[in-house]
Amino acid sequence: MTVLPDDGLSLAAEFPDATHEQWQRLVEGVLRKSGKDVSGPAAEDALSTALEDGLRTRPLYTSRDAASDSGLPGFAPFVRGGRPEGNTVGGWDLRQRHTALTDGLVLADLENGVTSLWLVLGEGGIPVSSLGRALEGVYLDLAPVVLDAGADVEPAARELLRQYEERGVAREAARGNLGADPLGHEARTGTSSEFAPVASLARLCAEEYPGLRALAVDALPYHEAGGSAAQELGSSLATGVAYLRELTEAGLTAEQACAQLEFRYAATADQFLTIAKLRAARRLWARVTEVCGAPSAQVQHAVTSPVMMTRRDPWVNMLRTTVATLAAGVGGADAVTVLPFDHALGLPDAFARRIARNTSTILIEESHLARVIDPAGGSWYVETLTDELARAGWEFFQRIEQAGGQAAALRSGQLGQDLAQTWEARAGKLAKRREPITGVSEFPNLTEPPVERAPAPAPRSGGLPRVRRDEAYEALRARSDAHLVATGARPRIFLAALGPAAAHTARLTFASNLFQAGGVEPVTEGTFEESGATEVCLCSSDALYEEQAATVAAEFRSAGATHVFLAGRPGQYTDVDSYVFAGCDAVAVLSATLDRMGVS
Repeated sequence: MTVLPDDGLSLAAEFPDATHEQWQRLVEGVLRKSGKDVSGPAAEDALSTALEDGLRTRPLYTSRDAASDSGLPGFAPFVRGGRPEGNTVGGWDLRQRHTALTDGLVLADLENGVTSLWLVLGEGGIPVSSLGRALEGVYLDLAPVVLDAGADVEPAARELLRQYEERGVAREAARGNLGADPLGHEARTGTSSEFAPVASLARLCAEEYPGLRALAVDALPYHEAGGSAAQELGSSLATGVAYLRELTEAGLTAEQACAQLEFRYAATADQFLTIAKLRAARRLWARVTEVCGAPSAQVQHAVTSPVMMTRRDPWVNMLRTTVATLAAGVGGADAVTVLPFDHALGLPDAFARRIARNTSTILIEESHLARVIDPAGGSWYVETLTDELARAGWEFFQRIEQAGGQAAALRSGQLGQDLAQTWEARAGKLAKRREPITGVSEFPNLTEPPVERAPAPAPRSGGLPRVRRDEAYEALRARSDAHLVATGARPRIFLAALGPAAAHTARLTFASNLFQAGGVEPVTEGTFEESGATEVCLCSSDALYEEQAATVAAEFRSAGATHVFLAGRPGQYTDVDSYVFAGCDAVAVLSATLDRMGVS
């Protein structure tokens, strides 16, 4: 029997070291088989993925890509966490959001794992006068409360402070955030407000309520307007700097001003980008506070992205929010809000709220995600992406400052234009299904009954738009739904499979998914005459197209087909009306198809 020596990495000791260049040559061979004749760095570039903000994700990272030292948790630049213990003691703060006054829901959340409350008050939420009722039965010395009251921030804050006094909560025991965010409110509504009341609340918190913060720096309005990760970072920095200027001019010290801010970011299903964004945000804010002479860590509240939530097949949102929550936890967020999977449909039901609560609980208690501080730290990819994203965010922050600051950039329209350009580019990828939406643009289910929910209060509006990844497809599906109600059937297309399964399966599946994404029902059984369809899509291999496409297309036209598609590359055949292929503008194709079918 051979005994392996116990000397560390001896199992690899007999293997020669491979070089980066050798790996590139292997990649060259694989790409050559797919028709791409590239070599060296170009081969590696061919496998790279373009991100927003001019960033690229390469297929391989090595020690050559090591970024600057990210330090230790609790120490500047706080990349690895703002507290030395991170989330290892009890996990992150589970913060549940409430927009409507429903008896028992707040207590149900707190009794089942939620550790703090996020209450939307005033316009789009709970009446300020009902705050006491919303908090009925809540131990305010145990459960931190975060307000989001928009223009009603001052009366809402005074009402919360009154609740503390009436219930005998010591001022030093009060925890949470009064939620003042005048620039965030302006971004949402287009309405500006005076900062003086906010400064007064901040001074009160600094002097008498050490556990309360007065201001939130909410980056969600910029994310929900279609902004990129770097634009979200730059906007939050510019907002934070604007608030520091106002607070110090109002008489607070730099240390007091910094202590009054909490930052709110979106967590998306792009887990690595979310991890890097939160780490980069702490690094950037550390730089700002260092320049202010009061170096401090950024307090972060991560919210699963409303932009990624879909209205069709909403069950998939559970998976999206799970990945987003994982990323927020790994990224070091202090508090995490998991939006229920039916958030986009109206008021969440009890089941959806329970799943949202338990998402964080499972990740903390069963997956043990909080046992290690910054578990992604040291990853060459994560460290490089953090560094690149921090630089892109800083550049956007400088662009806003050069425009006169956050308020000026908002009011001039520059910020809105920047966000719109980013969203326009992303919307193009969504339309071409280069960025897939599972259950919507990929693998839709036309037969699934809709999920109905009671309507939620209308959110604040009038400022930056709110976008969703599914919006273009949702509009198409709504047209199909209306047609179903009016006629008893959805618009249909006949998919004609030519030749054996091996020749047509891939393109048949592709075409079926594409047309269903727009609410067009594919028919594959029986004859064209029996299908009730007026249009046809041919699905097969290139070889069979050469042999049969022209003849078959003519036969379908003779049978009454008004339009004949071909599933494949464009420009090869002249006997069909149009093509559907990977990378085509699916939204444009589907919209034109519905128009021809008379589906309004």
